[in-house]
Amino acid sequence: MLDTTIATEEIANDARARANVLRLAAAQALTGANSAVIFATGSIVGATLAPSISLATVPLSMYVLGLAAGTLPTGAISRAYGRRTAFIIGTFCGVLTGALAAIAVLHASFWLFCGATFLGGLYGAVAQSYRFAAADGASTAFRPKAVSWVMAGGVFAGVLGPQLVQWTMDIWPPYLFAFSFVVQAFVALVAMAVLWGVDAPKPAPSDMHGGRPLFEIARQPRFIAAALCGVIAYPMMNLVMTSAPLAMKMCGLTVSDSNFGIQWHIVAMYGPSFFTGSLIARFGAPKIVAVGLLLEAAAAGIGLAGITAMHFWATLIVLGVGWNFAFIGASALVLETHRPQERNKVQAFNDFLVFGMMALGSFSSGQLLAHYGWSMVNMVVFPPVLLGLAVLSLASFAKRRAKLQAVNEIPGPGI
Repeated sequence: MLDTTIATEEIANDARARANVLRLAAAQALTGANSAVIFATGSIVGATLAPSISLATVPLSMYVLGLAAGTLPTGAISRAYGRRTAFIIGTFCGVLTGALAAIAVLHASFWLFCGATFLGGLYGAVAQSYRFAAADGASTAFRPKAVSWVMAGGVFAGVLGPQLVQWTMDIWPPYLFAFSFVVQAFVALVAMAVLWGVDAPKPAPSDMHGGRPLFEIARQPRFIAAALCGVIAYPMMNLVMTSAPLAMKMCGLTVSDSNFGIQWHIVAMYGPSFFTGSLIARFGAPKIVAVGLLLEAAAAGIGLAGITAMHFWATLIVLGVGWNFAFIGASALVLETHRPQERNKVQAFNDFLVFGMMALGSFSSGQLLAHYGWSMVNMVVFPPVLLGLAVLSLASFAKRRAKLQAVNEIPGPGI
C-alpha cells in the first residue's frame, strides 16, 4: 500500500514537473537570446568603444562577472520568496540590459555598455537556475531528463539570438547593433510573461533552514568532482567562445562569418540536450562528463590546426557539444549530492564556483588574444581538461570503493 502511494505521488510530481519543463524550456530559448546577442556583438562593440584593443573583451567579462555575482542572490531569493520571484527579477534585468546597451552604443559609452552587459550577466545567472527548477519535486529517474529538456530550449536561442543580430544590426545607421539591443529587451519582456506561469511556490519554512551545513556537503568527493568539472567545462568553453568573434575579425573574416559561427556554436551547445539526459541515465553522469571534456580538448586542437572560417566554425561546434555533455553531466552529479531542503543553497554555491572562476578567466581572454594570439587561447584548454578527467576518475573510484565496503559489511545469512 505504501509503495502504491509513493508511486502515485511520483507520477503526480512528474506531471507537474513536465508542465514546468515546457515553460522553462521556452524561457531558456528566450533568455538564451540575451547571451547570444551579447556574445555575438560584445567584443566587436567593445573594440569600437574601448580606449584600447586589449580591453575589447571586457564587456563579455562583465557579463560573466554578472553571472558570478548573481548566483548566490538568486539562491537566497529563491529560498525566501520562491523561484518564480527570482525569475521575474532576472527578466527585468534583461530588459534593462537591452535598453542600456542601446543607449551606450548611441552615445559611444564604453563603461555604460559594460554596465549593461553586467546586468545581462545577472539575467543569465537567474536563467542558470531554470535547469535545477525543472528537477524540483521530480522523481529520481526523471530529473536528468528534466534538466536536459530545459537546456534543449537553448537550441532555439542559438537560432534566435544570432539571427536577431543579423536582421537588426544595420537598422539604426550609423549605430551598429543599437537596434539589436532594443529587440533583445523586448524578448526579455516576453520571457517574463512565460515565466509568470511557472508552478514554483514559496518554500515551506522547514525547507528554508533544514539540511546539513554547506561545508559538509561540499566536502563530498562527488560534489568536488561535479563542481570542478563544471568549473572547467564552462570557463574553458567561455574562454574560446569569447575570443572567437574578435579572432575571426583579426583574421580578416566578416561579421556574418562570426554570427554564423556563434549561431551554430549555440545550437551545438543545446542541441544534444534532447538526448543527453537519456545518455546520462544509461551510461552514468561521470562517463558523459568525461566525453564532454575530451570534446572540448578536441575543439582546441581544431582551433590550433588553422584559421580559416571552417576551422573556426568546426572549433565552435565541437566546443558546444563538449560543453553540453560536460555541463549537463556535472549538473546531474550535483543533484546526487544534496537533499531536497538543501537544493537552493547547494545549487547556488555550485553555480557561484563555476561562474566565479569563469569571471576570473574571462578577464584574461582579451589579454591572451591581444598579446599571444588565437593559438594560446586554445592551448590553455588542455591542462584544466586533464585535471578534470583525473579528479572525475578519483571520485568514481571512491564511490565504487565505498559501495564495495558497504556490501562487505552486510552480515551474511548465517551470522
